Amino acid sequence: LERWEKFGREEQILMIANEMHRAGKLPPGDSERRKRAYERVLRLVDLTVQVQARPAFRRELLRWRDLVAELYLRSEHDPAAHRAALRALLHFTPRSARQAPLILR
Repeated sequence: LERWEKFGREEQILMIANEMHRAGKLPPGDSERRKRAYERVLRLVDLTVQVQARPAFRRELLRWRDLVAELYLRSEHDPAAHRAALRALLHFTPRSARQAPLILR
């Protein structure tokens, strides 16, 4: 928590997005590794919620977390839902939004 707190909000969002991007790149049949990637995403979101002071930002991030939790619980990978969740996350901060065209090609 202390280490995560040292990163700024934009860096935290970009690191969460990195894990999401990594999960999306896994082959369709690699559900175990994808599940572990989603676990890391959920953990990073939880850390971010704990260190952020702005209630509105925390609330929106928790709403986004529900999308990832749903992806985690699905038995089959849903690339479209994954991509939509990643796109929404990338639009949380101006810096991460600039990465969206590069990541979501």
